Amino acid sequence: MAIVVGLLSTAEGQAALAAAKREAQERSVPLTVVVARADGGPEQQAVEDDLAASGVTHSVVAGTGDLAEDLVRTAHDAGAELIVVGLRRRSPVGKLILGSGAQRILLEAPCPVLAVKP
Repeated sequence: MAIVVGLLSTAEGQAALAAAKREAQERSVPLTVVVARADGGPEQQAVEDDLAASGVTHSVVAGTGDLAEDLVRTAHDAGAELIVVGLRRRSPVGKLILGSGAQRILLEAPCPVLAVKP
């Protein structure tokens, strides 16, 4: 079992990462971080250092560029017990329609999905 989260430098991505880290610590399970960018971006090493310092067992998986697909596939492959995603605030009309990536994750996920807002 593991918790899966994507690595994004947005406020939503950072909120998801923080929530995933807390969940991994509370549940004593590994955290799998899916890197959205091919090169991992400058924040990847900082995230890995932070997770190592906190004692969270973790692994980093390279994404293909389609984060929704990557998260669902990784959750399936890892036998994940939870996927954590970040959601941005939306206008009243926008609230009627969930983001397409988040919607795909919710519909295709093999496990529960925790949605967090920054």
